[in-house]
Amino acid sequence: MNPLKLVRARPGPAFTVTFDGREIEALPGQTVAAALWAAGVTSWRSTRGAGRPRGVFCGIGVCFDCLVVVNDRPNQRACLMPLRPGDVIRTQQGTGHDD
Repeated sequence: MNPLKLVRARPGPAFTVTFDGREIEALPGQTVAAALWAAGVTSWRSTRGAGRPRGVFCGIGVCFDCLVVVNDRPNQRACLMPLRPGDVIRTQQGTGHDD
């Protein structure tokens, strides 16, 4: 069952953000990680060196596995970053800088 129905939530209207060029819907108050998960995306960062995929690990901003680029700012924690209409999210490669 949909968690919104379980708690009888009535969020404001959905809005659009972009992830790696793909438009996805987000709800007011939703974090980057929550919106990506809802869109079926589970990995949005690759590690330095080996390039292994990463996504949410701890979900509370402690581990830094969920780093993503938001509006050209690298190293944003997807589990903590609330979305705004029109945000542009990109998969982060390594450190997120040209290295």
